Amino acid sequence: MIHFDELRLSDSPFVERIWCSHSEGTHPFLSIAVSRVELVISKLQGKMTMSIRGPETRFTPVGDCPTDGEWVGILLKPGVSLPHLPIRSLVDDSVDLPEATNNTFQLGGSAWQFPTYENADTFVDRLVHEGLLVRDLIIEAALQGQPNDLTTRSVQYRFLQSTGITQNTIRQIERARAATFLLQQGTSIPDTIQRTGYYDQPHLTRSLRHFIGQTPAQLLQHSRPEQLSFLYKTTPFL
Repeated sequence: MIHFDELRLSDSPFVERIWCSHSEGTHPFLSIAVSRVELVISKLQGKMTMSIRGPETRFTPVGDCPTDGEWVGILLKPGVSLPHLPIRSLVDDSVDLPEATNNTFQLGGSAWQFPTYENADTFVDRLVHEGLLVRDLIIEAALQGQPNDLTTRSVQYRFLQSTGITQNTIRQIERARAATFLLQQGTSIPDTIQRTGYYDQPHLTRSLRHFIGQTPAQLLQHSRPEQLSFLYKTTPFL
């Protein structure tokens, strides 16, 4: 089972959250939909890897989690991306960056030390300074309902260019994740529907089956054996 050890917000305008975890033994694992790009440092059997994970538009069963693994994750904010990696090729996929040495990896033509949970913010600042991490301010503004001078078509184009997915898909994913968190905390199905803006229970059920891989009742009762991937309290973009 994977144990999420620590989680914190970041002062960086490019980062949503930073987390670290480890695994003990094996356990069925379910990767649920996520709308943001994530940088993940893995340590498995003594080997470290830096992976760039793109948005996931559906749940994915991944079998048993590896035993004795360690991870650090840097979850980026909506609209933050690595310009040298085409974002559309990362949707429902990930890429492992080349290893330079046992303690470094290749990114942007240079060798970088693997960041830790403690210095992840400094690592992000360096990426920004080198132009390896960029932010499209239109994305967050649009998701928050803030006005802009662009046409609807232009905004949708910006979403596809910066996030690889549509604004509507991001909203659906975030709503499903918010509902999942509430149900796992014991919130009733009717209250979850009201708080997350679903029309009714069938609407909620269809959404969770697609994005999360479980029904509302299964999440509420914790009746499935699979452990869900990283989940945190959030407010859906309504």
